[in-house]
Amino acid sequence: MQSGHIFIVSAASGTGKTTLVSRLSARQPNIRISISHTTRMPREGEQNGVHYHFVSRSEFEDMIASNAFIEHANVYGNYYGTSLQAVESLTQQGFNVILEIDVQGAEQIRRLLPNATSIFILPPSMTELTERLKNRGTDSEDVIAYRLAKSREEIEQSLLFDYVIVNQDLNQAEQDLLAIIRSVGLCAKEQQQTITRILSGK
Repeated sequence: MQSGHIFIVSAASGTGKTTLVSRLSARQPNIRISISHTTRMPREGEQNGVHYHFVSRSEFEDMIASNAFIEHANVYGNYYGTSLQAVESLTQQGFNVILEIDVQGAEQIRRLLPNATSIFILPPSMTELTERLKNRGTDSEDVIAYRLAKSREEIEQSLLFDYVIVNQDLNQAEQDLLAIIRSVGLCAKEQQQTITRILSGK
């Protein structure tokens, strides 16, 4: 069985990354989303083990001490981390795994896993991003201002990624993301087993 690949997907807050990745994984049975651990409280509708593994701060810090994470970061006062064991288990089963993480985590993974493919999701404009954050209705004006300032810093780092997708139309962005994932699996070096099989006459 050919192993799956790891895809890092990052974006500025409010760009629609979670919606985009969730839609794609729901339609593509060979794509799985890595479920991160976090110390933040669940939002309305979120389920433990489905959206995140919700753990206490002490539990998270114990996992850091035991090197259980590929990456971890403190974002807006809460810890987030990606379990190495969980990701390896999925790729060994042949699944393509999406790591939906922030820019800090993406930088760590690019260093540790240089074969991972990194993708940054851009908003159509800062004006559109501002409207999306306001329309959420979950943050104060001060929090929105902070997130926008942080978003500018994150967008500046998008050129460090392998691919960039503009999420202006959700359907088009989903097609673009799927095209990238498929293209990685079609690289000649990833088709070595297929080439060997054909040449052997099987």
